[in-house]
Amino acid sequence: MPKILLVEDDVNLANTVKQALENERYKVDMSHSGREATGMLEAFEYDVVILDWQLPELSGIEICKQYRSHAGAAPILMLTGKREIEEKELGLDSGADDYLTKPFHMKELCARVRALLRRPTMLQSDVLRWGDVVVDTKTHKVTRDGEDVSLQPLEYSVLEFFFRHPGEVFSTEALLRRCWEADAEVSIDSLYVCIRKIRKKIDKAGQPSLIQTVHSLGYRLNAPEEQ
Repeated sequence: MPKILLVEDDVNLANTVKQALENERYKVDMSHSGREATGMLEAFEYDVVILDWQLPELSGIEICKQYRSHAGAAPILMLTGKREIEEKELGLDSGADDYLTKPFHMKELCARVRALLRRPTMLQSDVLRWGDVVVDTKTHKVTRDGEDVSLQPLEYSVLEFFFRHPGEVFSTEALLRRCWEADAEVSIDSLYVCIRKIRKKIDKAGQPSLIQTVHSLGYRLNAPEEQ
C-alpha cells in the first residue's frame, strides 16, 4: 500500500485531498506546517510527497530543497496557486517532479499521483507473487495455494511492503517508519505482534515462516525454494 505525505495548511482542502487519496487505497499522513513536514520526512519514508508551496514556517520550496539535499528520493507533487512559468520553473528546479495549480480536480490529482508511482523505480505489477503466496494490491486480497488469507489492514500493509522489496532485510525501526502512520502509537512490541499475527495466518505447519527473522538485523521474506 503506497504511503503518501500530504503537506497543506488549508485544513479543509487537506481533508478533502486525504479522503480522495484514501479512496484510492493509499495510506496518507498529513502535515499543516513546514517544520512539522520536515520532521516527518526525516522520521518516516514515503512513496510520494504532495507539497503545498506556501506554508507556515518553511515554504514548500525550502522543504523540497532540504529533502533533496539529504538524498530524499520520493517523487514530489507541488501544489500552488502560482501560475507564472518562471515560478513553475523554480519549483521544478528545486526538486519537485510535477506541478499542479490550484484550484484542481481531485481526479487529476489522483491521476498525477498514479503517474508518479508508475515511474521506473516504482513500477510493479498489481499482482505480486512469492512462491505460492499471491498479493493483489488492487483488491488487497491475499491467497496461499489458492486459499484466502484474511489480514487486518496493518498486517496487509506490512506483508505488501515485504512483497515490494523481496529479498531485502529491514530492521524493526525501518519497518515501523515505513508501515506505521505518523500519528499511530508505535513501538517495537507492536511490530512483533503484527508479524506474529501474519505468521499465524499465512504460515504452513512444518515449513519455515514466510517472514524470516534475520538475527541481529531484522526481517525479510523467506526464499520460495526454502519453503
